[in-house]
Amino acid sequence: MLTELYNKCLKLAAHKYSNYFLAIVSFLESSFFPIPPDVMIAPMAIARKNDFFKIFLIATIFSVLGGILGYFLGAYFFDFAMNIIEFYNYKEKMFDFKNALTQGDGFYTWLGILFLAGFTPLPYKVFTIVSGLIGFNFTIFILISLISRGLRFFIVSYLSSKFGNTFTSFINQHGQKWFTIIGILIVIIATIFYLLIRYYG
Repeated sequence: MLTELYNKCLKLAAHKYSNYFLAIVSFLESSFFPIPPDVMIAPMAIARKNDFFKIFLIATIFSVLGGILGYFLGAYFFDFAMNIIEFYNYKEKMFDFKNALTQGDGFYTWLGILFLAGFTPLPYKVFTIVSGLIGFNFTIFILISLISRGLRFFIVSYLSSKFGNTFTSFINQHGQKWFTIIGILIVIIATIFYLLIRYYG
């Protein structure tokens, strides 16, 4: 099923209304759909190099809007939200996240986790839903989603338009690893700055 959905998204990237389909996929992926918008972003940016910024904006804006839907699913539709979380095998982890948020610097811990969920191959939709379940600060949720999703989609869109199939081949083979490494490094650097400001500011 996932392979079929993946191939359909690739076909939609070549459609004359691909911008609209990208918006839909980006929106749905942030709340329950399993195929990431990167599948469409890369071929669209290659085919329309001068539109890479527009493609990045569409994906980012609608992904964050979909994240907001996920947040409200978690906040107000518990049973439905739990079905999605169970589908991605995150039910037990969800309770670990909830416990972590109530301990010490739990707020900042979730901040880092949410950034990684938006930037790395982690299932972002699970973390939008859990953010609603645990009542995470809504404004901060939107801000971190914009930063993490925007950074990821900008990288994919810009480098695809710049290097074409060479970059997409690299992403297909090594993308998960490198996005994870970069995401963790960003969180580590942000944590260091936070600690420096906290103790020496």
